[in-house]
Amino acid sequence: MPKIQVNGIELFYNISGTGQPLLLLAGFACDHSYWSLIMPHLTKKYQVIRVDNRGIGRSSLPRQPYIIEDLAGDVATLLEHLQIREISVIGHSMGGQIAQALALSYSEKVQNLILLSSWTKANSIFHTIIETWGELPNVLDWQQYQKVILPWIFTDQFLSSSQAMNQILKMTVNYPFRPTPKGLLYQSQAILNSDTSESVSLISCPTLVMVGRQDILTPMAFSQHLVQLIPQAELGIIDNSGHGFLIESTHAVAINILNFLENKQREQGK
Repeated sequence: MPKIQVNGIELFYNISGTGQPLLLLAGFACDHSYWSLIMPHLTKKYQVIRVDNRGIGRSSLPRQPYIIEDLAGDVATLLEHLQIREISVIGHSMGGQIAQALALSYSEKVQNLILLSSWTKANSIFHTIIETWGELPNVLDWQQYQKVILPWIFTDQFLSSSQAMNQILKMTVNYPFRPTPKGLLYQSQAILNSDTSESVSLISCPTLVMVGRQDILTPMAFSQHLVQLIPQAELGIIDNSGHGFLIESTHAVAINILNFLENKQREQGK
C-alpha cells in the first residue's frame, strides 16, 4: 500500500477507479476504510483517493500536537506528489474541517467541495463531547469506548437492531489499525482548535453541504450555518439518518454526491 513522507510523517493513501479525481477525507477516529460502503458508487465514475490522516490508520503519529491546517497541508503535498492540479473534495465530520482548510489555503486545487456533517466552530455541547472523546481512551478499553461513541453517531432505529450494533462493534474491535489514545487526543485537540466562522465565506468553489436530519452530534443547524456563509453552497438533508449516514444511508448519500458533481462538472465543462 502506498505511503509518502510528508511534513515529518508517513502518510498512507489509497487510489481506486478511473476518471476525474475525487478526494475523500474521513473524520475523528476513522481512516480510509470508513468510506468502504460508498466506494462502489464513486469508483464507477471517479478516480477516488482516500487518505489516512496523520496518526490514524496506517499513517504515522507525529511527536507533537497539530492543527487542522497541518492535515490540509499533508493532503496538498500528496496532491502535488500525485501531480493532481485540481480535484473535487469530500470531507466527513472532522474531514469536513480539513476540506474547508484545503479550500481556503489551496483554493486553486479545489474544484468542488462537499461537506458532510460538518461545522465552522464547536459550540459548548460539541466541545465537551469531543474533549471527552479525546480523554476517554486512557480510561476505557476499545469496546467500551465504542459503546460510548456509537449512540452519538447512529439513529435509534439503527441502534435498535442488535445485529447492526454487534456487527459495528465486532468490526471496530477486530480492526488491525485501531487508533492509539494519543492519536485520538491529538485529533480531538485539532478539532477543538479549529474555527472557520470568520473565513469560510471566502470559499469560492461550488459547495454541497449535507447532513442527516437526525444528526445529534453535528445537528442540522451547523450545516445550515455553513450554507448561509459559503457563497456558492447548497444544502442536502438525508432523512432518517444521523451522523453516520455514510453507513446508515449509503445509497441516498451517494446519489446526492454524484448528482451534485455531475451537475457542477457539466457547468464547468469537465
